[in-house]
Amino acid sequence: MAQMQRLGAFGFVVAAAILSVGLQAQAGDPGTMAQEKLVGQFKLTKTTADRTDIVTAGDVVVLHKDGLMMCSTDSGYAYSNTYANGVLGPNMKNRAKDAFRGFGHGILTGGGADAAGAANNGCASRKFVAGEKFFVTDIKLQKDGILLTTYSDPYNEVRYYGEIKFPFQKGAPVPPVDAVVKTVQEVITVAPSDDKDQGNQNDQAAAGNQGGNQAPQQAAAPAPAPAPLTAIAPPPPPADAPAPTIALGQTKDQVVAGFGQPVRTAKLAGTKEIYFYKDMKVTFTNGKVSNVE
Repeated sequence: MAQMQRLGAFGFVVAAAILSVGLQAQAGDPGTMAQEKLVGQFKLTKTTADRTDIVTAGDVVVLHKDGLMMCSTDSGYAYSNTYANGVLGPNMKNRAKDAFRGFGHGILTGGGADAAGAANNGCASRKFVAGEKFFVTDIKLQKDGILLTTYSDPYNEVRYYGEIKFPFQKGAPVPPVDAVVKTVQEVITVAPSDDKDQGNQNDQAAAGNQGGNQAPQQAAAPAPAPAPLTAIAPPPPPADAPAPTIALGQTKDQVVAGFGQPVRTAKLAGTKEIYFYKDMKVTFTNGKVSNVE
């Protein structure tokens, strides 16, 4: 009876373990899911096999931490960097590989190079600071973290590449997907789509421009708006003409100039003549006004 109970307990433990593994498999591995989410967030850039140029430009990313080291693409290994506890710093992992490669070459050729000298000579490096931009060419899941490979535009005709390791805490479960993504975003994010520098970098990359640092062309200044038309003031009204006047002694021409042609005229005996207007009668004697009624 006791043996059956022990077997029953053992079977329960096995079943629970199988159920736990099944649930984990169904939920997905956090590391793999984090890698997939990062690949979906950063459009990767594809380079030529010798890393001398870009075949397909992906997203431009902006750096948020100082101190990212990259090696020239002539180097056999990218410059390794690690981000942990909020600090981004280089490590000598890949530099040691270059050192041993250079050191072995020195022995074979009789150059007598030491490991440190080989490391220094094997990598023309450049330090990138916060605010600079570059590309991401690969995102890998490793057993102890996430590894991103970076690639730059040409600086004085030299392109650089590096690695950023985001290690998982040793002996602890893989962090949740959102936590891994947030950690990566503390170091790099996709540059805004309206960033003018992004367009400049993408144009350089697609054209294989090897001209080094080039300042982006300034956008043409918009044409000034035309000045509003000044309203033309209407002409002043004509001054009221003085009322015509008539006086004794004026000639016929003077009366006609002031009052116009008469409605009718009448000649009297002698030298008299009358001009009839609508509401006035003017008598002329010897051609001059002698009476007005």
